[in-house]
Amino acid sequence: MRTDAELVVAARTEPSAFRELYERHAGSIHAFHLQRCGDRDAAYDLTAETFAQAWLSRIRFQDRAGGSAKPWLFTIARNVLVSSVRRKALEVSACERLGLAGWLDRAREVSEPDESWLDGLDEALASLPAGQREAIQLRVVDELPYREVAVLLGTSTQAARVRVHRGLADLRSRFGNRSEEGR
Repeated sequence: MRTDAELVVAARTEPSAFRELYERHAGSIHAFHLQRCGDRDAAYDLTAETFAQAWLSRIRFQDRAGGSAKPWLFTIARNVLVSSVRRKALEVSACERLGLAGWLDRAREVSEPDESWLDGLDEALASLPAGQREAIQLRVVDELPYREVAVLLGTSTQAARVRVHRGLADLRSRFGNRSEEGR
């Protein structure tokens, strides 16, 4: 059986490898989204978007988790979730400014993300050691290359990678356990 990392690399030229990765992890990614939104259909949409983003970024994948793609996938899932919440907030704000109350009421009835989907993420990040938290902010949220993260943190590139990896592993452990409990 191939590792996740081997599947992602193979998926660059072999789409069936990506399907295997999807089948291996779609359930846990869906549980992650379902735990946050409480809506099965919205969680399916977010899961699909997560794997679409993973497909598009498979060329840039680097194995930093000993063969596991879970940290990479959960990082993408979190970014999809945050992006979805931000888009919704912008839509609501625009509708309110334009006086489109009827559309806004209909939009609220549809399964859309809200801030509650991010419950626990801020607290989990805040509980990380400062170096890990800062490294994750720079690498994952600000999307800086590790070289720049290292410069900003005053450390080596390898140390920056370790901080991000350890922080994401801690977050994955916390939210992975929460997701599995929600099944």
